[in-house]
Amino acid sequence: MIKKSLCKILVFDLDDTLYKEVDYLRSAYQTIAATCVMPGIYHQMLDWYAAGEDVFQRLIDQKLTSVTKDELLRLYRIHQPDITLSKDTKDVLERLKACPDIRLGLMTDGRALTQTHKIEALHLYDYIAPQDIIISETFGSAKPSVANYRYFMKRYPQAEWWYIGDNTDKDFITANELGWLTICLKDNGQNIHQQQFSITQEKQPQKTITDLSELIELLSDRNIIGL
Repeated sequence: MIKKSLCKILVFDLDDTLYKEVDYLRSAYQTIAATCVMPGIYHQMLDWYAAGEDVFQRLIDQKLTSVTKDELLRLYRIHQPDITLSKDTKDVLERLKACPDIRLGLMTDGRALTQTHKIEALHLYDYIAPQDIIISETFGSAKPSVANYRYFMKRYPQAEWWYIGDNTDKDFITANELGWLTICLKDNGQNIHQQQFSITQEKQPQKTITDLSELIELLSDRNIIGL
């Protein structure tokens, strides 16, 4: 247990919060098109995805690949992604990291290898210590399990905990119950999973923002960081 009292613990979701998950999908499709099909089919794969079709099944049905669907899924999950933080997100993380009264964390659901590849590609270890990162497969439970949130409460018992995510189904309900400040980054039209705000009060975030830069304003209002 870390005994030092920190003012704010800001724990982020990963996919569609710190970067757009559709960028990972595009990266995977490019890799699959280049290695298992043909590079020129990449844009057709995106069109199928946009139409809500099963992209990998279409590749198989049209005999565009000899690879099985299971293998296509495996390649999707294990490829080294070509993804980056946006300049605005990077600037926000730089500002937060520089504040001595703030510690950053990450809580993400998914396979260990997949999520680790994303974290490495985004260079998130530059901002978040490995021990302050939870990946559900490694940790043993996924959101909204109380264990995932209590992990940070035990590490930083005298802090104020914030959770910043996008998934209105599972990101905020447990954090609300535990007294965290919950903040939802609103979908700008690119999210993989649709947000739903006509949900029970328990699942509602306490605040919504349209850009991560608004976190700086919230912290400034609390005299934690200067604008």
